[in-house]
Amino acid sequence: MKDLRIVFMGTPDFAVGILDALYKAGHTIAGVITAPDRPAGRGRKLNQSAVKTYAQENGLPILQPTNLKNTSFLEELASLNANLQIVVAFRMLPKVVWQLPEYGTFNLHASLLPEYRGAAPINWAIINGETKTGVTTFFIDEKIDTGAILLQEETTIEPNEDAGSLHDRLMLLGAVTVLKTVERIKGGDLSTTLQQNTTTLKLAYKLERNTCKIDWDLPIETIHNFIRGLSPYPAAWSTLHNGDETLTMKIFKVEMEKTAHKLNVGQLIHNKKEIKIAVKEGFLNLLEIQIQGKKRMLTRDLLNGLVLSENAFLR
Repeated sequence: MKDLRIVFMGTPDFAVGILDALYKAGHTIAGVITAPDRPAGRGRKLNQSAVKTYAQENGLPILQPTNLKNTSFLEELASLNANLQIVVAFRMLPKVVWQLPEYGTFNLHASLLPEYRGAAPINWAIINGETKTGVTTFFIDEKIDTGAILLQEETTIEPNEDAGSLHDRLMLLGAVTVLKTVERIKGGDLSTTLQQNTTTLKLAYKLERNTCKIDWDLPIETIHNFIRGLSPYPAAWSTLHNGDETLTMKIFKVEMEKTAHKLNVGQLIHNKKEIKIAVKEGFLNLLEIQIQGKKRMLTRDLLNGLVLSENAFLR
C-alpha cells in the first residue's frame, strides 16, 4: 500500500464535503489550495472561500495563489511533498502543476463524463430534462474534463428535484467516490478508461445572467426543467410588468398544470393566495419567488404585501 500525502484544491461548498470526507477518513492532507479572498457586498468586505474556512477550522496548511504559474507558488507547492493532488470545483491547472505529484492529479466532476463537461454540469443536466446523472473521477490532462476516467457512480434525478437538492446528493456521492478512488491509487490500482468523444456530447456551459432569463413561449415541461435546474442559484428570472411598474422576478419553484386555455402567454392569473402564469400548454403555478428588493418567499406570503394589477404579466 502506498503512503499518500494529498494536496486538495477546491473553492466552494461542494468541495468542502469532499475535503471533509478525506480528512475524517484519516488521509494525510499536506496542504489545501483555494481561491484568494475577494471583496464582496456593498462594503467590499473580503470574503474567503468555503474551503479556506474549513481548512482554517481544522488547522490545514493553506495556499491562495493568484497565478498558478508563479515561481514562488510552485516552490511552496513542491515543499508540501505531496504525491497525489485532488481537485474539486477549482480552476483549470497548468501542466506544471498537475504533473507535479508522483501519483498524478485527479479531478471529481459532477456528471457522467464525457457528458456535461464544463462549469455547470448539475444545472444543465436538470435543464435538459435528464433522468440520471452521477460523478466521475479522472486524471487531469491538457484539456477541460477530458482525462482518463478512474471511477464513475450513477444516480437518478427525480422529476421535481432542483439543482440545490441534486448538488447536495452529488456531494455525498462524490465524497464516497473520491474515497474509493484514493483507496485504488493507494493500492496501486491505476487502471483507467479513456473518454469516448462523439459529436453529440452535451456540454455544461458557464451560466450567465442573460442565459437564465425564462422564455415563456417554450413548452411547459421545458420551462419547468429550466426553473428547477437554476434553483436556488443562480435562479431563473423574468420581468414583471405590473401597471406602470417593472420589476425583476426570480422564480425558484413552480407546479405544472396542463390544460387548454385562450389566454396570452405570460399573462398572470392571481388571487390572494396564488399566482399562475399562462403558457402554451397550460399554467405554471408560481410557488416560490423573489421580487426585486425583497427576500425569497412562498408566493402566498409575498401576496400579503404585493398588489398585482389586473393586467400584470411576465415577459
